[in-house]
Amino acid sequence: MMDTDDTTPAGVASLLGGDGPFARELPNFAPRAAQQAMAAAVAEAIFGRETLVAEAGTGTGKTYAYLVPALRSGERVIVSTGTKALQDQLYFRDLPKVRSVLDARIKTALLKGRANYLCLYRLDQTVREGASFDKVQAAQLATIRAWSARTRRGDRMELAEVPEESPLWPRVTSTPENCLGMECPFHDDCHVVKARREAQEADLVVVNHHLLFADLALKQEGFGEILPGAAAFILDEAHQVPELAGQFFSQSVSARQLGDLAQDSLRECSGVTGAIGLLLEPIEALQDALRKLRLAMELLPPRGAFAALEASAAVREGLHETAGLLATLADLLASQAERSRGFANAHERAAMLADRLERILEQASGRDVRWYELFPRGFALHATPLDLAAPLRTMRERSQAAWIFTSATLSVAGKFEHFARQLGLDEPRAVLLESPFDYAQQALCYLPDGLPDPAARDYTERVLDAVLPVLQASNGRAFLLFTSHRALRRAAELLAERVPWPLFVQGTAPRHQLLEDFRHSGHGVLLGAASFWEGVDVAGDALSVVVIDKLPFAAPDDPVLVARLEALEQQGINPFMGWQVPAAAIALKQGAGRLIRSVTDRGVLVLCDPRLVSKGYGRLFLASLPPMPRTRELGAVQAFFAPAAAPEESAA
Repeated sequence: MMDTDDTTPAGVASLLGGDGPFARELPNFAPRAAQQAMAAAVAEAIFGRETLVAEAGTGTGKTYAYLVPALRSGERVIVSTGTKALQDQLYFRDLPKVRSVLDARIKTALLKGRANYLCLYRLDQTVREGASFDKVQAAQLATIRAWSARTRRGDRMELAEVPEESPLWPRVTSTPENCLGMECPFHDDCHVVKARREAQEADLVVVNHHLLFADLALKQEGFGEILPGAAAFILDEAHQVPELAGQFFSQSVSARQLGDLAQDSLRECSGVTGAIGLLLEPIEALQDALRKLRLAMELLPPRGAFAALEASAAVREGLHETAGLLATLADLLASQAERSRGFANAHERAAMLADRLERILEQASGRDVRWYELFPRGFALHATPLDLAAPLRTMRERSQAAWIFTSATLSVAGKFEHFARQLGLDEPRAVLLESPFDYAQQALCYLPDGLPDPAARDYTERVLDAVLPVLQASNGRAFLLFTSHRALRRAAELLAERVPWPLFVQGTAPRHQLLEDFRHSGHGVLLGAASFWEGVDVAGDALSVVVIDKLPFAAPDDPVLVARLEALEQQGINPFMGWQVPAAAIALKQGAGRLIRSVTDRGVLVLCDPRLVSKGYGRLFLASLPPMPRTRELGAVQAFFAPAAAPEESAA
């Protein structure tokens, strides 16, 4: 039976104290005041069904700070993380430890989106088709078949031998559109059904933000729910929430969805007499229209506002022709819907996509931003709500649950207004917990002098000139972060000729492989952009320098951002200071957070953008970073590394 004292905020905090079970049972556990304060705040929020925003600096131990109160609450709790990798780490590493120490006898479950689970029906179909796979894919299919006979969960993360990007995975997993549901002959053994059943019976469910918002957005539309109702939602890596929520409250149609529908309808014809005669022509017409439409879009920028599509007569005609052909196909599929499970499913998908495409093509209300994206062989059309605060507020109110948002990066210069405004949080309770790391001793921030304006044509070359002496002082062991892939490629070219250390460049190998190789190299230089700004966790000597080339302002080609900035201006808010600077400051904190990952790490953060010093808003960025000494002198950087280098030199 649970000790009632353990369920109060003070009691929960004491579990993580010097006399608590964690200090007794975990060999490397160090009690931290910030961790205990966060645990008490989370316990209070769960008990009072309140909203809490908690920024916990790197090293606070925020995972235990929310798991302990969650397990002690006696309530049903959903914990959501930013990525599937973090989800697995939480479920397979952190949660079992906390459960064991607390002797918490509760049911837990791990739930991912359906694309992560093997679909037995689609695997069976793929094997039966006996398609002409190349040697590699044939071997991968054999591996998947062998694994399918022994796996209990059917989670593709178990099967490292088949790469995540293999074209086989989409053929042997299902989507909401092509799942046959109760009609599926494999329904009783379905991995998705089993995982959802486990989640509905569990006291604590670990999900990821993609799944959480897909479910909450669907629930809003009245399609029922995947996740069980909960008393508390704890969102880790919560800085990702505003952007992800935007994706899930959007209406979208992609060329891939339409192409898959055409392929699946054609495949279904083989088992139904006379269907091919009726459907072949309209299916081929739709496929042809999609190809012509993509070709008409060829000269457009990779993403942009809908107005750019409507300005081109060829694109405009192509969109309406595609919509007409899709509506025709939906009508014809209706006549076959009762003849097979596959046709019933294809008809539902066609009707849903036709309706969605029509809504996007119609002049949307001023509440939505309509925009497009181009891919090498396809495109996607979107209508995204201009203001996410309203649907998110409705969602929270409907849940009647506690909502706890936590991350190492939610505030800007100690204030949470930007994050709160995006999520529609009206004066939430907020706690800001400093990292226990001694940044004054462990780190140095270097702002090189004499760099040109970041718009200068030779900016990347000049950045590398300033950074090379730092790399020489640190003997490699560096992570260079860029705000664009173009700058990343240029830097990789230049460095290849100028440094003796191995280079690890984003895009040349899978991310986990690059990080593993970089760690083991000891003196490597890692170059990354975009997704590398967060989630790179290299503790120890392998990483002693983080270089950031420019302030990470969002690309001005984002049509949703442009529309949001215009809306802010109409409300009398300065869009640059009210949105762009805070968003970039949070992104900068993420990048800078790669440097110090443990109490023994030492390192230099090199911020190259001269606007940090020359512009008034630079102070906001610097005030948002951990409290480390700053210098403009290269000599100070060399002196910082000198003591660490001395023993190596004497050993040589």
